[in-house]
Amino acid sequence: MAEITAAKVKELRERTGSGMMDCKKALAETNGDMEKAIDYLREKGLAKAAKKAERTASDGRIFQYIHSNFKVGTLLELDSETDFVARTDEFNELGHELCMQIAAANPLYLKPEDVPADVLDREREVYRQQIMEEESQKDEKKRRPAQVIEKIIDGKVAKYYTTSCLLEQEYIRDGDKKVKDLVTELIAKLGENIVVKRFARFAIGE
Repeated sequence: MAEITAAKVKELRERTGSGMMDCKKALAETNGDMEKAIDYLREKGLAKAAKKAERTASDGRIFQYIHSNFKVGTLLELDSETDFVARTDEFNELGHELCMQIAAANPLYLKPEDVPADVLDREREVYRQQIMEEESQKDEKKRRPAQVIEKIIDGKVAKYYTTSCLLEQEYIRDGDKKVKDLVTELIAKLGENIVVKRFARFAIGE
């Protein structure tokens, strides 16, 4: 059995637009053969999701969720291409799951591109100061070079996205999936573009 490396999974994701777990499965099913894995995903319809994501989604629905203690609530706009898809059980289930995700994980932004530049700069500076403080405690010969420190900061920023951006968050019911993977999988299944447009979270005392 060929080893399924993270690099292979990443390459397959980039080439097909499919979800991480789908790419892992495709590579496992095809003994790590990249071209056969692509064919596998095409047969399943998952590779088409990336193309569908380019199409305009001008229909959809507004979803809401109020927690049982009535202290946390969410609103979500989930868009589709047609009202037909917006009325399907799968679409409505996704809307409900996303509302639950927002209530539980409290994202601040929809996607990394939405994080304001000043917020990102502030985060990077905090990480830099933390690392420099650590470095100052080391012997000079053991201190890491500047380019290594910058890579560490980049990694911390990427981690920040996974907590602050809804689409980059781990799905609360399955830590092996990101929220954006749920959307991609449904695009592949229903054959229409689906877009998480915007959301709001309300909490008593916050």
